[in-house]
Amino acid sequence: MSGGTDIPLGLLAELTHRCPLQCGYCSNPLELLKANRELDTETWLDVFRQAADLGVLQVHLSGGEPTLRQDLEDIVACLARSGVYTNLITAAVTLPGDRLKALKNAGLDHIQISFQGATDETTFRIGHYKNAFEKKRAAARQARALGLPLTINAPIHRLNIEEVPAFVDLALELDAERLEIANVQYYGWAELNKAALLPDREQVTQQIDFVTRAREDLTGVLNIDFVPPDYYADYPKPCMGGWAKDAFMIAPDGTMLPCHAAQSITSLSFENVREKPLQAIWERSDSFNAYRGTDWMSDRCKACPRRDIDFGGCRCQAFAVTGNATETDPACIKSPFHEELRAFPTSTTVHKRMIGATIAKV
Repeated sequence: MSGGTDIPLGLLAELTHRCPLQCGYCSNPLELLKANRELDTETWLDVFRQAADLGVLQVHLSGGEPTLRQDLEDIVACLARSGVYTNLITAAVTLPGDRLKALKNAGLDHIQISFQGATDETTFRIGHYKNAFEKKRAAARQARALGLPLTINAPIHRLNIEEVPAFVDLALELDAERLEIANVQYYGWAELNKAALLPDREQVTQQIDFVTRAREDLTGVLNIDFVPPDYYADYPKPCMGGWAKDAFMIAPDGTMLPCHAAQSITSLSFENVREKPLQAIWERSDSFNAYRGTDWMSDRCKACPRRDIDFGGCRCQAFAVTGNATETDPACIKSPFHEELRAFPTSTTVHKRMIGATIAKV
């Protein structure tokens, strides 16, 4: 591949921003795209064929709620024909058993179901959808009955962090192969609600201790992925394994991005798959090349022995806190903005996603 870039292996396809839930921790933009701005079926199918030709081996079908796309079976079948592994990321409240069976028959390889809480009460309080907890459990059971590998995703914040042990019990009950304990990343709606959602240090410490023990105790029984929080860390995570290194994302309107939150970096402009081929954007786009490699790094990061471990951390977080995407990720203890990352006014108010206008278009 020209330009010295790596071949992309993974693609996150946000098929829609429409969603029946109103989760205050959502990382989607405050300005959600309506249905009339989404890529049509043929454009998505062409994008996925291009992705396979480019080298992509795995596609995560996400949203919003991807099951609101009536062409989801066609999308899965297209990817299956190209030999691409498909993972459906869903809230599963709009996924009856016959639809899931149709998706499995179309070639779906894996399903990841998000649970807002480990109880019915918490799930409703966060997602504001009636009977959501039981709908999710039913979809999980149906997935396992169909032989689909199952991941339970638990986005963790102040409103549900005390339920982490119960999430482990739930994953075991549902015969999940994997549980993702994912501390919320604060972009979009989550950033707006950060003061109400951020757990305190003691809660996070207890969570880490529990997850560490559970991973050891359940070795060979349940794989537990743990996404630690940045806000109490000493060093940043290797965000996306490096900017535009081996994965990318496509928004519902076709905007191609190096990561989910990249559009929050307002100093960059991004190209659209309606206008250019994926390969051209991946290899030659200014936005994709902006923070590839190490040339963009500050002297502080270039001289750091962790340079090739965390790849400079998160550019979106650096921009959000400092206004400069080339700054050291504030999650790093060496950043002059390290303390600023966790400095914010406290609040108990959560702004729910207001999506009624888009639901009417389903």
